Amino acid sequence: MKKKVIASMLALSMIAGTSSAVFAAENTTAEMADASDVDGTTISFWHSMGGVNGEALDTLVKQFNEENEYGITVDAQYQGEYDDSLNKLKSAQIGNMGADLVQVYEIGTRFMIDSGWIVPMQEMIDGDGYDLSQIEPNLAAYYTIDNELYSMPFNSSTPILYYNKDMFEKAGITEVPDSLEGIGEIGQQLLDNGGAGEAMSMGIYGWFFEQLISKQGLEYANNGNGRKEAATAVAFDENGAAKNILTVWKDLNDKGFAPIVGKGGDAGLADFSAGKSAITLGSTASLKQILQDVNGKFEVGTAYFPKVSSSDEGGVSIGGASLWALDNQDPKKLRATWEFIKFLISPESQAYWNAQTGYFPVTVAAQEEETFKQNVAEYPQFQTAIDQLHDSAPEYAGALLSVFPEARAIVESEIESLLNGNEDVDAAVKNMTESINGAIEEYNLVNE
Repeated sequence: MKKKVIASMLALSMIAGTSSAVFAAENTTAEMADASDVDGTTISFWHSMGGVNGEALDTLVKQFNEENEYGITVDAQYQGEYDDSLNKLKSAQIGNMGADLVQVYEIGTRFMIDSGWIVPMQEMIDGDGYDLSQIEPNLAAYYTIDNELYSMPFNSSTPILYYNKDMFEKAGITEVPDSLEGIGEIGQQLLDNGGAGEAMSMGIYGWFFEQLISKQGLEYANNGNGRKEAATAVAFDENGAAKNILTVWKDLNDKGFAPIVGKGGDAGLADFSAGKSAITLGSTASLKQILQDVNGKFEVGTAYFPKVSSSDEGGVSIGGASLWALDNQDPKKLRATWEFIKFLISPESQAYWNAQTGYFPVTVAAQEEETFKQNVAEYPQFQTAIDQLHDSAPEYAGALLSVFPEARAIVESEIESLLNGNEDVDAAVKNMTESINGAIEEYNLVNE
């Protein structure tokens, strides 16, 4: 799906508080030089990895610069959070001063495809004869449309359930619920007998809402979740997915089992790590931080991300970000970019990346690396993420939406309003549907 984006300034509210320009370009097959011809080539890599993750990435970049046989130098530049990085990319593209490789979060996928700025990863894969089966299929599925991989998964995560094993044992609960409804059934036991101050600390997070739709086996948006062609509206209103989620979430909140702990994926982690809540939801990439914060005060267990109802049959989608090659019409830089990407997704690099960050290794063979095996031995809770991903299927890859950052913010605001008693479930679903559909319509009008 290589959609032409009109050549005009477009004020988007995709990224909060920022307008942006989208330039028209029809994607065409890009020329890639031979690896033997790139000696002395320097490429610019924009990323959003700070802190420990940034240190791990810097180590990989340094290793590549010192050891690659092609004379390639990678200039890695931290550009701030995902939103900041994408906004800087938009500004740079206006002056044709963009990077060669950029890391973009998963909900920026549709925008990047529409932008016309990129060389689809599939072109380099086909040009180099790279065996794509090396990549975890359920990770590649998110970034694949019409059998074409547009970007390379890099720092991928899935959501899981974390629970306080000590509280569960004290409450006499021997089985971890597989659904939000199931959590409601044991909530009182955790409060009365388990010593929990909160049964579950669940952050108000758009990603969790999206996952709960996938776990129902339903779609977030029309046109095959925006994968057959660009979505024109959400689907979660008509298929009942949103109402199912909000009804159960509101019930958990009303019963005092899932109090408001704030917005964002990390909002519920502090209460869990402090021993206040018995259950929390979070990214697999949060595992090491949680274990560090708990510091042995109790035993941390992990389980699959919950369904809405135990009878639901669906799977999980992914979070994190992927790597996008920009079309700077420089065959040498494109080859250098591809060689660096191959290094980053090599089994050795991915085993190291997983061990240092907790992100899921995107390359299947990384699980055979000693570094990976040692990490899972030290942190056996991570096996949950592996099993969950393999038990899912590509059809649950999740939606692609042109205005996903804005949509997430809308969903979170409506859920917060619902839980605060300012509107009922039907009103919350109606408001988020109308707001997101309005944003989609505005975007599509300018980009038709």
